[in-house]
Amino acid sequence: MKGVIFTEFFELVEQTWGLDMVDDLIESCDLASGGAYTAVGTYDHGEIVSLVQELSRRAEMTIPDLLRTFGEYLFSRFVVLYPQFFEGIPSALDFLEQVEDYIHVEVRKLYPDATLPRFEITRPKEEQLVMRYLSERHLQDVAHGLILGCCKHFGDPCDVRMEAPDADAAVRFVIERQPCLETA
Repeated sequence: MKGVIFTEFFELVEQTWGLDMVDDLIESCDLASGGAYTAVGTYDHGEIVSLVQELSRRAEMTIPDLLRTFGEYLFSRFVVLYPQFFEGIPSALDFLEQVEDYIHVEVRKLYPDATLPRFEITRPKEEQLVMRYLSERHLQDVAHGLILGCCKHFGDPCDVRMEAPDADAAVRFVIERQPCLETA
């Protein structure tokens, strides 16, 4: 797993729970890296699992809620770190529709050894997008948070539904843009 995930996770932990929590997590988890990460490094995915489990316990927050929160935070950081990915894109659905065929292609140019989830994307209606998430890491709650963060970034009121895994262990996200209610 790319180090940017770890560095941003620790940024979120520090901003939300403080630097002492970061230190406590590193000390409590048996991390092969020793808890020292660089954004461009590659690390064992099991380390983030250990860190999330320990933070969940300490923060008294469910793992799915914690991962969704991280996903939302991560999207806001991606906007800052990779502004070129967002240029000229008018809406959340337009951005999300390009994740597999544009965003992930560009990410692989930056990080050739990155192991990214796969998305099968369809747009059944103008105001609806269906994203089928496939990943051996099963971080669908992070993906859910990323989608929510995307909708927030673009100011699009969207209903985001995450459906249970299918026979292929794929999770479906159904994102539907809601009409804006005008007030008088």
